[in-house]
Amino acid sequence: MLTADVVVIGGGLGGVAAALAAAESGRSVVLTCAEEDLGGQVTSQLVPALDEHPHVETGGVSASYRRLRDLVRAGYGGIANPGGGWVSRLCFEPQVGAETIGNLLAPHVAAGLLTVITCAAPVDARVHAGLIEAVTLSTGQTVSGEVFCDATELGDLLVLAGAPWVCGSEGSDAHGESLAVEGGPQPRAVQSCTTGFLVEHLPGEDHTVPRPPGYERWRDSQPFTLEIAGWDGRTHRYRMFDDGPDGHPPFWTYRRLREGAVLGGRDLALINWVGNDYADRSLIHEPHRAADGARLLSMAFLHWLQTEAGFPGLRLAAETPGTRGGLARYPYVRESRRLAVPEPVTEHHLRPVPGQVRAAAMPDSVGVAWYHMDIHPRVGHPGSHYADSAPFQIPLLALVAPEPGNLLAAAKNLGATQAAASAYRVHHGEWAVGEAAGTAAAHCVRRSIRPVRLSTRDELPALQQALLARGVPIAWVLDVAPEDPLFAPVQRLAVAGGVRRDSLDVRPDDPPAEADRRALRAVGVHLDRHDINTWADAASTFAEGEGRA
Repeated sequence: MLTADVVVIGGGLGGVAAALAAAESGRSVVLTCAEEDLGGQVTSQLVPALDEHPHVETGGVSASYRRLRDLVRAGYGGIANPGGGWVSRLCFEPQVGAETIGNLLAPHVAAGLLTVITCAAPVDARVHAGLIEAVTLSTGQTVSGEVFCDATELGDLLVLAGAPWVCGSEGSDAHGESLAVEGGPQPRAVQSCTTGFLVEHLPGEDHTVPRPPGYERWRDSQPFTLEIAGWDGRTHRYRMFDDGPDGHPPFWTYRRLREGAVLGGRDLALINWVGNDYADRSLIHEPHRAADGARLLSMAFLHWLQTEAGFPGLRLAAETPGTRGGLARYPYVRESRRLAVPEPVTEHHLRPVPGQVRAAAMPDSVGVAWYHMDIHPRVGHPGSHYADSAPFQIPLLALVAPEPGNLLAAAKNLGATQAAASAYRVHHGEWAVGEAAGTAAAHCVRRSIRPVRLSTRDELPALQQALLARGVPIAWVLDVAPEDPLFAPVQRLAVAGGVRRDSLDVRPDDPPAEADRRALRAVGVHLDRHDINTWADAASTFAEGEGRA
Protein backbone atom coordinates (compact mmCIF):
# COMPACT_ATOMS: atom_id res chain seq x y z
CA MET A 1 0.00 0.00 0.00
CA LEU A 2 1.21 3.48 -0.87
CA THR A 3 0.83 6.09 1.86
CA ALA A 4 1.09 9.88 1.67
CA ASP A 5 -0.05 12.96 3.54
CA VAL A 6 -2.20 14.08 0.60
CA VAL A 7 -3.72 11.83 -2.06
CA VAL A 8 -4.89 13.47 -5.28
CA ILE A 9 -7.12 11.23 -7.39
CA GLY A 10 -7.27 12.55 -10.95
CA GLY A 11 -4.51 13.97 -13.13
CA GLY A 12 -6.16 16.80 -15.04
CA LEU A 13 -5.18 20.42 -14.56
CA GLY A 14 -6.89 20.55 -11.16
CA GLY A 15 -5.07 17.43 -10.00
CA VAL A 16 -1.71 18.69 -11.21
CA ALA A 17 -2.23 22.03 -9.46
CA ALA A 18 -3.34 20.32 -6.24
CA ALA A 19 -0.37 17.96 -6.18
CA LEU A 20 2.06 20.76 -6.99
CA ALA A 21 0.69 22.97 -4.21
CA ALA A 22 0.75 20.21 -1.60
CA ALA A 23 4.27 19.10 -2.54
CA GLU A 24 5.56 22.67 -2.52
CA SER A 25 4.09 22.96 0.98
CA GLY A 26 6.39 20.12 2.04
CA ARG A 27 3.74 17.38 2.19
CA SER A 28 4.14 13.91 0.70
CA VAL A 29 1.74 13.40 -2.20
CA VAL A 30 0.42 10.60 -4.39
CA LEU A 31 -1.10 11.79 -7.67
CA THR A 32 -3.06 9.30 -9.77
CA CYS A 33 -4.29 9.70 -13.33
CA ALA A 34 -6.66 7.50 -15.32
CA GLU A 35 -5.02 8.50 -18.60
CA GLU A 36 -1.52 7.96 -20.02
CA ASP A 37 -0.58 11.62 -19.62
CA LEU A 38 -1.25 14.17 -16.93
CA GLY A 39 -2.97 17.36 -18.00
CA GLY A 40 -6.55 16.50 -18.95
CA GLN A 41 -7.76 19.45 -21.00
CA VAL A 42 -4.36 20.23 -22.50
CA THR A 43 -3.33 16.63 -23.25
CA SER A 44 -5.71 13.65 -23.47
CA GLN A 45 -8.78 15.84 -24.05
CA LEU A 46 -6.95 17.77 -26.78
CA VAL A 47 -7.81 21.36 -25.89
CA PRO A 48 -4.38 23.00 -25.50
CA ALA A 49 -5.87 26.24 -26.77
CA LEU A 50 -6.39 27.87 -23.40
CA ASP A 51 -9.80 29.37 -22.58
CA GLU A 52 -8.89 32.33 -20.37
CA HIS A 53 -9.99 35.80 -19.32
CA PRO A 54 -8.74 38.97 -21.04
CA HIS A 55 -6.39 39.98 -18.20
CA VAL A 56 -4.47 36.69 -18.09
CA GLU A 57 -1.16 38.17 -19.28
CA THR A 58 -1.04 40.69 -16.43
CA GLY A 59 -3.07 39.31 -13.53
CA GLY A 60 -6.01 37.30 -12.29
CA VAL A 61 -4.09 33.99 -12.17
CA SER A 62 -1.66 32.46 -9.71
CA ALA A 63 2.13 32.42 -9.92
CA SER A 64 2.10 28.67 -10.60
CA TYR A 65 -0.36 28.99 -13.50
CA ARG A 66 1.80 31.76 -14.93
CA ARG A 67 4.80 29.43 -14.57
CA LEU A 68 2.93 26.76 -16.53
CA ARG A 69 2.26 29.21 -19.36
CA ASP A 70 5.84 30.50 -19.32
CA LEU A 71 7.24 26.98 -19.56
CA VAL A 72 5.02 26.18 -22.54
CA ARG A 73 6.35 29.25 -24.33
CA ALA A 74 9.91 28.37 -23.36
CA GLY A 75 9.39 25.03 -25.10
CA TYR A 76 8.89 27.00 -28.30
CA GLY A 77 11.83 29.32 -27.78
CA GLY A 78 9.74 32.07 -26.23
CA ILE A 79 7.13 32.39 -29.01
CA ALA A 80 4.06 33.99 -27.43
CA ASN A 81 1.43 31.95 -29.29
CA PRO A 82 2.98 28.97 -31.09
CA GLY A 83 -0.28 27.97 -32.72
CA GLY A 84 -1.41 31.44 -33.66
CA GLY A 85 -4.99 30.42 -32.88
CA TRP A 86 -7.24 33.40 -32.33
CA VAL A 87 -9.48 31.80 -29.70
CA SER A 88 -6.66 32.13 -27.17
CA ARG A 89 -3.48 33.99 -26.37
CA LEU A 90 -1.71 30.64 -26.03
CA CYS A 91 -2.29 27.64 -28.33
CA PHE A 92 0.19 24.75 -28.41
CA GLU A 93 0.56 21.05 -29.18
CA PRO A 94 -0.57 18.40 -26.67
CA GLN A 95 2.86 16.77 -26.34
CA VAL A 96 4.30 20.12 -25.25
CA GLY A 97 1.60 20.34 -22.58
CA ALA A 98 2.55 16.88 -21.29
CA GLU A 99 6.27 17.74 -21.28
CA THR A 100 5.64 21.04 -19.48
CA ILE A 101 3.60 19.40 -16.71
CA GLY A 102 6.29 16.75 -16.33
CA ASN A 103 8.90 19.48 -15.92
CA LEU A 104 6.80 21.27 -13.30
CA LEU A 105 6.45 18.16 -11.19
CA ALA A 106 9.89 16.60 -11.78
CA PRO A 107 11.75 18.30 -8.88
CA HIS A 108 9.20 16.98 -6.38
CA VAL A 109 9.31 13.49 -7.85
CA ALA A 110 13.12 13.56 -7.64
CA ALA A 111 12.94 14.77 -4.03
CA GLY A 112 10.71 11.84 -3.08
CA LEU A 113 7.77 14.06 -2.11
CA LEU A 114 5.58 13.17 -5.09
CA THR A 115 4.61 9.80 -6.55
CA VAL A 116 2.75 9.84 -9.88
CA ILE A 117 0.72 6.84 -11.05
CA THR A 118 -0.77 6.97 -14.55
CA CYS A 119 -3.24 4.65 -16.31
CA ALA A 120 -4.86 4.13 -12.91
CA ALA A 121 -8.52 4.94 -12.30
CA PRO A 122 -10.13 4.75 -8.85
CA VAL A 123 -12.37 1.69 -8.47
CA ASP A 124 -13.11 1.58 -4.74
CA ALA A 125 -12.84 3.69 -1.61
CA ARG A 126 -12.66 2.39 1.94
CA VAL A 127 -14.48 4.73 4.32
CA HIS A 128 -14.46 4.22 8.08
CA ALA A 129 -15.81 6.44 10.86
CA GLY A 130 -16.68 9.16 8.35
CA LEU A 131 -13.21 9.36 6.78
CA ILE A 132 -11.65 7.94 3.63
CA GLU A 133 -8.96 5.50 4.68
CA ALA A 134 -7.78 4.29 1.27
CA VAL A 135 -8.60 4.25 -2.43
CA THR A 136 -8.06 1.20 -4.64
CA LEU A 137 -6.93 1.78 -8.21
CA SER A 138 -7.58 -0.16 -11.41
CA THR A 139 -3.92 -1.24 -11.31
CA GLY A 140 -4.60 -3.14 -8.08
CA GLN A 141 -2.65 -0.63 -5.99
CA THR A 142 -4.13 0.89 -2.85
CA VAL A 143 -3.35 4.42 -1.68
CA SER A 144 -3.94 5.76 1.82
CA GLY A 145 -3.56 9.27 3.17
CA GLU A 146 -4.78 11.89 5.60
CA VAL A 147 -6.58 14.14 3.12
CA PHE A 148 -7.99 13.17 -0.30
CA CYS A 149 -8.63 15.47 -3.24
CA ASP A 150 -11.06 14.44 -5.99
CA ALA A 151 -9.66 15.84 -9.22
CA THR A 152 -11.18 13.19 -11.48
CA GLU A 153 -12.76 14.37 -14.71
CA LEU A 154 -16.26 13.17 -13.77
CA GLY A 155 -16.20 13.33 -9.95
CA ASP A 156 -15.65 9.58 -9.62
CA LEU A 157 -14.29 9.72 -6.08
CA LEU A 158 -17.40 11.54 -4.87
CA VAL A 159 -19.40 8.44 -5.81
CA LEU A 160 -16.96 5.87 -4.45
CA ALA A 161 -16.56 7.69 -1.14
CA GLY A 162 -20.28 8.28 -0.61
CA ALA A 163 -20.04 12.07 -0.78
CA PRO A 164 -23.24 13.94 -1.71
CA TRP A 165 -23.27 15.03 -5.35
CA VAL A 166 -25.44 16.32 -8.14
CA CYS A 167 -25.17 16.51 -11.92
CA GLY A 168 -27.15 17.89 -14.82
CA SER A 169 -29.42 20.85 -14.25
CA GLU A 170 -30.80 21.73 -10.82
CA GLY A 171 -33.80 23.24 -12.62
CA SER A 172 -34.98 26.82 -12.45
CA ASP A 173 -37.15 26.08 -9.41
CA ALA A 174 -34.06 25.52 -7.23
CA HIS A 175 -32.35 28.92 -7.47
CA GLY A 176 -34.22 30.92 -10.09
CA GLU A 177 -31.33 30.72 -12.56
CA SER A 178 -31.99 31.83 -16.13
CA LEU A 179 -29.57 29.21 -17.49
CA ALA A 180 -31.20 26.28 -15.69
CA VAL A 181 -33.62 23.93 -17.41
CA GLU A 182 -37.14 25.07 -16.64
CA GLY A 183 -38.85 23.41 -13.70
CA GLY A 184 -37.43 20.83 -11.35
CA PRO A 185 -34.08 19.00 -11.39
CA GLN A 186 -33.04 17.09 -14.48
CA PRO A 187 -29.87 15.18 -13.58
CA ARG A 188 -29.54 13.67 -17.05
CA ALA A 189 -29.48 17.09 -18.72
CA VAL A 190 -25.68 16.95 -18.76
CA GLN A 191 -23.72 19.18 -21.10
CA SER A 192 -22.21 17.85 -24.30
CA CYS A 193 -18.71 16.50 -24.66
CA THR A 194 -16.47 16.84 -27.72
CA THR A 195 -13.84 14.57 -29.24
CA GLY A 196 -11.52 17.05 -30.87
CA PHE A 197 -9.29 16.09 -33.77
CA LEU A 198 -6.21 17.47 -35.49
CA VAL A 199 -5.90 18.07 -39.21
CA GLU A 200 -3.39 19.49 -41.63
CA HIS A 201 -4.23 20.77 -45.10
CA LEU A 202 -2.64 19.33 -48.23
CA PRO A 203 -4.12 21.16 -51.23
CA GLY A 204 -4.57 19.03 -54.32
CA GLU A 205 -4.66 15.76 -52.36
CA ASP A 206 -7.64 13.67 -51.31
CA HIS A 207 -7.67 12.34 -47.75
CA THR A 208 -11.42 11.82 -47.41
CA VAL A 209 -12.34 9.47 -44.59
CA PRO A 210 -15.17 6.91 -45.07
CA ARG A 211 -18.67 8.16 -44.42
CA PRO A 212 -19.60 6.85 -40.93
CA PRO A 213 -23.03 5.42 -40.07
CA GLY A 214 -25.55 8.05 -39.04
CA TYR A 215 -23.84 10.71 -41.15
CA GLU A 216 -26.97 12.22 -42.69
CA ARG A 217 -28.78 12.49 -39.36
CA TRP A 218 -25.88 14.29 -37.71
CA ARG A 219 -25.26 16.50 -40.73
CA ASP A 220 -28.80 17.81 -40.54
CA SER A 221 -29.37 17.86 -36.78
CA GLN A 222 -26.10 19.30 -35.48
CA PRO A 223 -26.11 20.86 -38.12
CA PHE A 224 -22.77 20.66 -39.92
CA THR A 225 -21.89 24.23 -40.81
CA LEU A 226 -19.20 26.87 -40.43
CA GLU A 227 -21.75 29.25 -38.96
CA ILE A 228 -22.54 29.53 -35.26
CA ALA A 229 -25.08 31.40 -33.16
CA GLY A 230 -23.04 33.94 -31.22
CA TRP A 231 -23.46 35.01 -27.61
CA ASP A 232 -24.29 38.48 -28.95
CA GLY A 233 -27.47 37.21 -30.58
CA ARG A 234 -26.04 37.33 -34.11
CA THR A 235 -25.06 34.49 -36.41
CA HIS A 236 -21.28 34.44 -36.88
CA ARG A 237 -20.30 33.28 -40.37
CA TYR A 238 -16.88 31.82 -41.10
CA ARG A 239 -14.91 30.67 -44.10
CA MET A 240 -12.24 27.98 -43.94
CA PHE A 241 -9.12 29.86 -45.07
CA ASP A 242 -10.41 33.42 -45.60
CA ASP A 243 -12.11 36.05 -43.50
CA GLY A 244 -15.84 35.52 -43.21
CA PRO A 245 -18.43 37.75 -44.90
CA ASP A 246 -19.00 39.62 -41.63
CA GLY A 247 -15.29 40.08 -40.92
CA HIS A 248 -14.56 37.08 -38.71
CA PRO A 249 -11.07 35.55 -39.11
CA PRO A 250 -10.65 32.17 -40.83
CA PHE A 251 -12.09 29.05 -39.24
CA TRP A 252 -8.74 27.35 -39.90
CA THR A 253 -6.94 29.56 -37.41
CA TYR A 254 -9.66 29.39 -34.73
CA ARG A 255 -7.96 26.68 -32.63
CA ARG A 256 -4.78 26.22 -34.62
CA LEU A 257 -2.16 24.59 -32.38
CA ARG A 258 0.85 24.86 -34.67
CA GLU A 259 1.58 27.73 -37.04
CA GLY A 260 3.83 26.39 -39.77
CA ALA A 261 4.86 29.82 -41.05
CA VAL A 262 6.44 30.53 -37.66
CA LEU A 263 7.59 27.09 -36.51
CA GLY A 264 8.41 25.49 -39.84
CA GLY A 265 6.50 22.67 -41.50
CA ARG A 266 2.74 22.58 -41.89
CA ASP A 267 -0.06 24.04 -39.81
CA LEU A 268 -1.87 21.82 -37.34
CA ALA A 269 -5.46 22.82 -36.54
CA LEU A 270 -7.72 21.51 -33.79
CA ILE A 271 -11.38 20.99 -34.73
CA ASN A 272 -13.51 21.47 -31.63
CA TRP A 273 -16.69 23.13 -32.83
CA VAL A 274 -20.46 23.05 -32.62
CA GLY A 275 -20.38 20.54 -35.48
CA ASN A 276 -18.75 17.84 -33.32
CA ASP A 277 -20.32 18.88 -30.02
CA TYR A 278 -21.89 15.57 -28.85
CA ALA A 279 -25.08 15.68 -26.74
CA ASP A 280 -26.81 12.42 -27.64
CA ARG A 281 -25.71 10.74 -24.41
CA SER A 282 -24.36 11.85 -21.05
CA LEU A 283 -20.68 11.21 -20.46
CA ILE A 284 -21.50 10.87 -16.76
CA HIS A 285 -24.29 8.29 -17.12
CA GLU A 286 -23.05 6.38 -20.19
CA PRO A 287 -19.31 7.09 -20.37
CA HIS A 288 -18.33 4.40 -22.86
CA ARG A 289 -21.27 4.83 -25.22
CA ALA A 290 -20.94 8.61 -25.09
CA ALA A 291 -17.21 8.46 -25.83
CA ASP A 292 -17.84 6.12 -28.78
CA GLY A 293 -20.61 8.35 -30.09
CA ALA A 294 -18.52 11.49 -29.76
CA ARG A 295 -15.69 9.90 -31.70
CA LEU A 296 -18.05 8.78 -34.49
CA LEU A 297 -19.61 12.26 -34.67
CA SER A 298 -16.18 13.83 -35.12
CA MET A 299 -15.41 11.50 -38.01
CA ALA A 300 -18.75 12.46 -39.57
CA PHE A 301 -17.93 16.16 -39.24
CA LEU A 302 -14.50 15.59 -40.78
CA HIS A 303 -16.15 13.73 -43.68
CA TRP A 304 -18.48 16.71 -44.20
CA LEU A 305 -15.57 19.18 -44.17
CA GLN A 306 -13.77 17.08 -46.77
CA THR A 307 -16.77 16.48 -49.04
CA GLU A 308 -19.74 18.82 -48.81
CA ALA A 309 -17.67 21.74 -47.52
CA GLY A 310 -15.17 21.05 -50.31
CA PHE A 311 -11.80 20.46 -48.59
CA PRO A 312 -10.64 16.91 -49.45
CA GLY A 313 -7.06 17.95 -48.66
CA LEU A 314 -7.81 18.03 -44.94
CA ARG A 315 -5.77 15.16 -43.57
CA LEU A 316 -6.31 13.66 -40.13
CA ALA A 317 -2.94 14.08 -38.40
CA ALA A 318 -2.84 10.48 -37.21
CA GLU A 319 0.84 10.47 -36.23
CA THR A 320 0.58 13.40 -33.80
CA PRO A 321 1.96 12.48 -30.35
CA GLY A 322 -0.59 12.56 -27.56
CA THR A 323 -3.52 11.60 -29.78
CA ARG A 324 -5.21 8.39 -30.86
CA GLY A 325 -4.88 8.47 -34.61
CA GLY A 326 -5.25 12.24 -34.66
CA LEU A 327 -8.31 12.25 -32.39
CA ALA A 328 -8.41 13.11 -28.70
CA ARG A 329 -7.83 10.04 -26.56
CA TYR A 330 -10.67 11.13 -24.28
CA PRO A 331 -13.61 13.49 -24.89
CA TYR A 332 -13.35 17.05 -23.68
CA VAL A 333 -15.35 17.18 -20.43
CA ARG A 334 -17.59 20.19 -19.87
CA GLU A 335 -19.43 18.88 -16.85
CA SER A 336 -18.57 16.69 -13.88
CA ARG A 337 -20.57 15.43 -10.97
CA ARG A 338 -20.56 18.31 -8.53
CA LEU A 339 -20.22 18.31 -4.77
CA ALA A 340 -23.60 18.93 -3.13
CA VAL A 341 -23.08 21.58 -0.46
CA PRO A 342 -25.67 23.52 1.58
CA GLU A 343 -25.00 26.79 -0.27
CA PRO A 344 -23.62 26.16 -3.77
CA VAL A 345 -22.24 28.89 -5.98
CA THR A 346 -25.04 29.92 -8.33
CA GLU A 347 -25.42 31.99 -11.46
CA HIS A 348 -26.41 34.94 -9.26
CA HIS A 349 -23.09 34.90 -7.39
CA LEU A 350 -21.17 35.35 -10.65
CA ARG A 351 -23.32 38.00 -12.31
CA PRO A 352 -22.09 41.61 -12.45
CA VAL A 353 -23.09 43.62 -9.37
CA PRO A 354 -24.62 47.04 -10.18
CA GLY A 355 -22.11 49.80 -9.61
CA GLN A 356 -19.16 47.40 -9.26
CA VAL A 357 -16.68 45.72 -11.57
CA ARG A 358 -16.45 42.50 -9.53
CA ALA A 359 -18.97 39.78 -8.81
CA ALA A 360 -20.38 39.28 -5.31
CA ALA A 361 -17.68 39.27 -2.62
CA MET A 362 -16.85 35.93 -1.00
CA PRO A 363 -15.11 36.37 2.38
CA ASP A 364 -13.89 32.76 2.39
CA SER A 365 -12.26 33.16 -1.03
CA VAL A 366 -9.38 30.84 -1.87
CA GLY A 367 -8.81 31.89 -5.48
CA VAL A 368 -10.12 33.80 -8.47
CA ALA A 369 -11.29 33.05 -12.01
CA TRP A 370 -13.30 34.71 -14.74
CA TYR A 371 -15.15 33.32 -17.73
CA HIS A 372 -18.66 33.77 -19.02
CA MET A 373 -21.29 31.19 -18.11
CA ASP A 374 -21.33 29.02 -21.20
CA ILE A 375 -23.90 26.21 -21.33
CA HIS A 376 -23.44 23.93 -24.34
CA PRO A 377 -26.25 21.65 -25.57
CA ARG A 378 -27.50 19.34 -22.83
CA VAL A 379 -28.81 15.83 -23.29
CA GLY A 380 -32.45 16.31 -24.23
CA HIS A 381 -32.04 20.08 -24.48
CA PRO A 382 -30.24 21.02 -27.71
CA GLY A 383 -29.94 24.78 -27.28
CA SER A 384 -26.83 26.64 -26.13
CA HIS A 385 -27.09 29.36 -23.50
CA TYR A 386 -24.78 32.16 -22.41
CA ALA A 387 -24.65 34.73 -19.63
CA ASP A 388 -22.17 37.42 -18.69
CA SER A 389 -20.22 37.18 -15.47
CA ALA A 390 -17.97 39.60 -13.61
CA PRO A 391 -14.52 38.68 -12.24
CA PHE A 392 -15.36 36.20 -9.48
CA GLN A 393 -13.84 34.24 -6.59
CA ILE A 394 -13.67 30.62 -5.46
CA PRO A 395 -15.28 30.10 -2.03
CA LEU A 396 -13.67 27.62 0.32
CA LEU A 397 -17.01 26.10 1.29
CA ALA A 398 -17.53 24.97 -2.32
CA LEU A 399 -14.50 22.68 -1.96
CA VAL A 400 -15.20 21.02 1.38
CA ALA A 401 -17.25 17.82 1.27
CA PRO A 402 -19.93 17.56 3.98
CA GLU A 403 -18.85 13.92 4.14
CA PRO A 404 -16.49 12.09 4.22
CA GLY A 405 -14.69 14.49 6.50
CA ASN A 406 -11.29 14.41 4.74
CA LEU A 407 -12.38 14.99 1.13
CA LEU A 408 -11.91 18.14 -0.97
CA ALA A 409 -13.13 18.92 -4.48
CA ALA A 410 -10.20 19.85 -6.71
CA ALA A 411 -11.50 20.25 -10.26
CA LYS A 412 -14.79 20.89 -12.11
CA ASN A 413 -16.59 19.12 -9.26
CA LEU A 414 -16.75 22.04 -6.84
CA GLY A 415 -20.03 22.85 -5.11
CA ALA A 416 -21.66 24.97 -7.79
CA THR A 417 -24.77 24.75 -9.90
CA GLN A 418 -24.54 23.66 -13.52
CA ALA A 419 -24.75 27.30 -14.59
CA ALA A 420 -21.99 28.53 -12.28
CA ALA A 421 -19.76 25.50 -12.88
CA SER A 422 -19.83 26.30 -16.61
CA ALA A 423 -17.74 29.39 -15.81
CA TYR A 424 -15.29 27.63 -13.46
CA ARG A 425 -14.61 24.70 -15.84
CA VAL A 426 -12.06 26.35 -18.12
CA HIS A 427 -8.29 25.89 -17.87
CA HIS A 428 -7.32 28.61 -15.40
CA GLY A 429 -10.48 28.04 -13.34
CA GLU A 430 -9.83 24.33 -12.91
CA TRP A 431 -6.20 25.06 -12.04
CA ALA A 432 -7.26 27.62 -9.42
CA VAL A 433 -9.71 25.18 -7.77
CA GLY A 434 -7.05 22.47 -7.69
CA GLU A 435 -4.38 24.76 -6.28
CA ALA A 436 -6.73 25.92 -3.53
CA ALA A 437 -7.62 22.32 -2.66
CA GLY A 438 -3.99 21.19 -2.59
CA THR A 439 -2.98 24.14 -0.39
CA ALA A 440 -5.94 23.47 1.91
CA ALA A 441 -5.08 19.77 2.14
CA ALA A 442 -1.48 20.57 3.09
CA HIS A 443 -2.71 23.06 5.70
CA CYS A 444 -4.99 20.39 7.21
CA VAL A 445 -2.11 17.93 7.48
CA ARG A 446 0.20 20.51 9.00
CA ARG A 447 -2.40 21.59 11.58
CA SER A 448 -3.84 18.07 12.14
CA ILE A 449 -7.37 19.27 11.41
CA ARG A 450 -10.20 18.20 9.11
CA PRO A 451 -11.23 20.36 6.13
CA VAL A 452 -14.49 21.40 7.84
CA ARG A 453 -12.36 23.39 10.35
CA LEU A 454 -10.78 25.48 7.60
CA SER A 455 -13.56 28.05 7.59
CA THR A 456 -13.22 28.90 11.27
CA ARG A 457 -11.92 32.23 12.55
CA ASP A 458 -8.66 30.57 13.59
CA GLU A 459 -7.91 28.70 10.36
CA LEU A 460 -9.30 30.70 7.44
CA PRO A 461 -6.88 33.65 7.72
CA ALA A 462 -3.95 31.23 7.97
CA LEU A 463 -5.09 29.31 4.89
CA GLN A 464 -5.60 32.51 2.92
CA GLN A 465 -2.15 33.70 3.98
CA ALA A 466 -0.65 30.39 2.78
CA LEU A 467 -2.29 30.94 -0.60
CA LEU A 468 -1.06 34.52 -0.80
CA ALA A 469 2.47 33.32 0.02
CA ARG A 470 2.19 31.06 -3.07
CA GLY A 471 1.26 34.03 -5.22
CA VAL A 472 -2.40 33.02 -5.42
CA PRO A 473 -4.76 36.00 -5.72
CA ILE A 474 -7.88 35.56 -3.62
CA ALA A 475 -9.46 38.82 -4.80
CA TRP A 476 -9.49 40.70 -8.08
CA VAL A 477 -6.77 43.35 -7.99
CA LEU A 478 -4.65 43.68 -11.12
CA ASP A 479 -2.05 46.33 -10.40
CA VAL A 480 -0.39 44.79 -7.32
CA ALA A 481 1.58 41.73 -8.42
CA PRO A 482 2.50 38.74 -6.21
CA GLU A 483 6.12 39.91 -5.98
CA ASP A 484 5.03 43.31 -4.62
CA PRO A 485 5.33 43.61 -0.79
CA LEU A 486 1.82 45.07 -0.84
CA PHE A 487 0.33 41.99 -2.53
CA ALA A 488 -0.83 40.19 0.62
CA PRO A 489 -2.07 43.33 2.45
CA VAL A 490 -4.02 44.55 -0.58
CA GLN A 491 -5.49 41.11 -1.21
CA ARG A 492 -6.63 40.80 2.39
CA LEU A 493 -8.22 44.23 2.26
CA ALA A 494 -9.93 43.36 -1.02
CA VAL A 495 -11.39 40.12 0.36
CA ALA A 496 -12.82 42.12 3.25
CA GLY A 497 -14.51 44.44 0.74
CA GLY A 498 -12.40 47.54 1.26
CA VAL A 499 -11.11 48.31 -2.25
CA ARG A 500 -12.23 50.38 -5.20
CA ARG A 501 -15.59 49.30 -6.55
CA ASP A 502 -15.18 50.92 -9.98
CA SER A 503 -11.86 49.38 -11.07
CA LEU A 504 -9.82 46.18 -10.85
CA ASP A 505 -6.84 48.42 -10.14
CA VAL A 506 -6.26 49.75 -6.64
CA ARG A 507 -3.59 52.33 -7.54
CA PRO A 508 -1.88 52.05 -4.14
CA ASP A 509 -0.40 55.54 -4.20
CA ASP A 510 -3.76 57.25 -4.77
CA PRO A 511 -5.83 58.62 -1.90
CA PRO A 512 -9.20 56.92 -1.36
CA ALA A 513 -12.22 58.88 -2.52
CA GLU A 514 -14.99 59.58 -0.03
CA ALA A 515 -17.08 56.62 -1.20
CA ASP A 516 -14.04 54.39 -0.85
CA ARG A 517 -13.34 55.78 2.61
CA ARG A 518 -16.82 54.70 3.63
CA ALA A 519 -16.02 51.20 2.38
CA LEU A 520 -12.78 51.22 4.38
CA ARG A 521 -14.59 52.27 7.54
CA ALA A 522 -17.10 49.46 6.95
CA VAL A 523 -14.31 46.88 7.17
CA GLY A 524 -12.77 48.43 10.24
CA VAL A 525 -10.13 50.80 8.88
CA HIS A 526 -10.90 53.86 11.02
CA LEU A 527 -9.43 56.85 9.30
CA ASP A 528 -9.87 59.03 12.38
CA ARG A 529 -7.51 56.79 14.34
CA HIS A 530 -4.88 56.13 11.67
CA ASP A 531 -2.91 58.17 9.20
CA ILE A 532 -4.61 56.85 6.06
CA ASN A 533 -3.47 58.87 3.07
CA THR A 534 -3.32 56.19 0.38
CA TRP A 535 -4.67 52.75 -0.43
CA ALA A 536 -1.26 51.37 0.55
CA ASP A 537 -1.68 52.86 4.02
CA ALA A 538 -5.16 51.35 4.32
CA ALA A 539 -3.99 47.91 3.23
CA SER A 540 -1.05 47.87 5.59
CA THR A 541 -3.19 49.01 8.51
CA PHE A 542 -5.79 46.34 7.81
CA ALA A 543 -3.20 43.58 7.43
CA GLU A 544 -1.53 44.48 10.71
CA GLY A 545 -4.82 43.75 12.41
CA GLU A 546 -5.22 47.26 13.82
CA GLY A 547 -8.22 47.98 11.66
CA ARG A 548 -10.06 44.68 12.00
CA ALA A 549 -13.61 45.13 13.12
